[in-house]
Amino acid sequence: MGVNYRVVLNVLGLLLLFNGLFMILCLPASFYFNIEDLVPMGFSATATIGLGMMIWVLTRSSEKPNIRKREGFLIVSFGWIVMSLSGTLPYIMSGSVVSFTDAFFETLSGYTTTGASIITDLTLIPKDILFWRSMTQWIGGMGIIVLAVAILPILGIGGMQLFVAESPGLKADKLAPKIRDTAKRLWLIYVGLTAAEFLLLRVAGMTWFDALNHAMTTMATGGFSTFNSSAAEFSPAIQYIITFFMFMAGTSFTLTYFGLVGNFKKVLQNEEFRYYAGITVGLTLAVSVVVASVDGDGFEKAFRDTIFQIVSLITTTGFVSADYTSWTPFITMVFFILLFFGGSAGSTAGGVKIVRHIILVKNSILELKRQLHPSAIIPVRLNGRAVDQSITFNVVAFIMTYIIIFALGSVIMTMFGVDLLTAIGSVATSLGNVGPGIGDVGPVDNFAWLPSGAKWFLAILMLIGRLELFTVLILFTPYFWSRH
Repeated sequence: MGVNYRVVLNVLGLLLLFNGLFMILCLPASFYFNIEDLVPMGFSATATIGLGMMIWVLTRSSEKPNIRKREGFLIVSFGWIVMSLSGTLPYIMSGSVVSFTDAFFETLSGYTTTGASIITDLTLIPKDILFWRSMTQWIGGMGIIVLAVAILPILGIGGMQLFVAESPGLKADKLAPKIRDTAKRLWLIYVGLTAAEFLLLRVAGMTWFDALNHAMTTMATGGFSTFNSSAAEFSPAIQYIITFFMFMAGTSFTLTYFGLVGNFKKVLQNEEFRYYAGITVGLTLAVSVVVASVDGDGFEKAFRDTIFQIVSLITTTGFVSADYTSWTPFITMVFFILLFFGGSAGSTAGGVKIVRHIILVKNSILELKRQLHPSAIIPVRLNGRAVDQSITFNVVAFIMTYIIIFALGSVIMTMFGVDLLTAIGSVATSLGNVGPGIGDVGPVDNFAWLPSGAKWFLAILMLIGRLELFTVLILFTPYFWSRH
């Protein structure tokens, strides 16, 4: 059976409606800071809502549509593209970003929570556009698709396929019998943590505007800031608050839910969380000693900068408090490797995810045992349970595909005239949805100087990385489009 394009377009129209409504939320900022900015944002919201409404109405059906896997993959992949295309309007209409290529790059970087930017001076950008910039990351953090899953059943559209295709990690964990209730609980946690960080940042001395923007981009593990110097602009107390919430955002939201309801035993017994916390603490202690000896600014600052940058990179948030590429080549290499880690499965973080690394390493070790005992059935175990062999195969295939895309992508970037260090840094950070990389796209640089072709290529990598490779790559296979 072929693809039901009518239901695909119907959901895409609904996503445009959502996007336009989020633009409306930026209008108070336009009114408060500069009333002249109401026109560009208002026009963008009206145009997006109008187009979304038209598509949604024209593609509605009296019959209850069924979203199968094929429609789910198409909706998720094209949903991000449609959202990003419409999301360029505030940038272009306000004149903040003139080039469509740059506007699309900035917008897709927001929705995919990558945080790579082409804006060289944030002080020249209107406040409502900065707020929209942060909003794109907050929307993309948990996924506009998950929000749609909570509402689609009301409209007579089942959303399980969307949730499975969009949810980061190995599989979608259901916190409730109905997928709609699961999505609602995820969003309640997401909104609650955002609000908590906003209040703490406000108490610590941030303005309400900066606190709200940074709370949204922290919980989205996006890293867009309202300052050119990113988190280096703020006091130690604010940096510690952001560090804590970055760590929370990189933790599985399922585990966060269990922690909030008092089931701490389930949290502490989770193997991925133990590795996640252990790697963060271990690297922080080791690297901070080196940084303290290099910088000479005292151990507290070295510790604070180190834990901030390690958490920022491992969770793929991308906030910057210091130029870590100046901390010796060894630390630069360690931090480059962190671009391939990612946070926990089921978090807003991008990257490979720590649980995949755990399964890969365990399977590699067991493969040595299987060489000695070829007839033995030795399963990979995670959290004390045997991991289904199909999941192990999926993990191996995912990581191999990830490495191949990284290698080929780095080669392609050099074809745009980019030096090797910048090529591998830009590809690694785009595919992992991190933001800052190494080379000329490091923590004190941005992506504005890259050729247009390179920006489009990196934008594709951002989308592929955000949707965990296979969701997008499957669209390029002939059997996806076959009627069988």
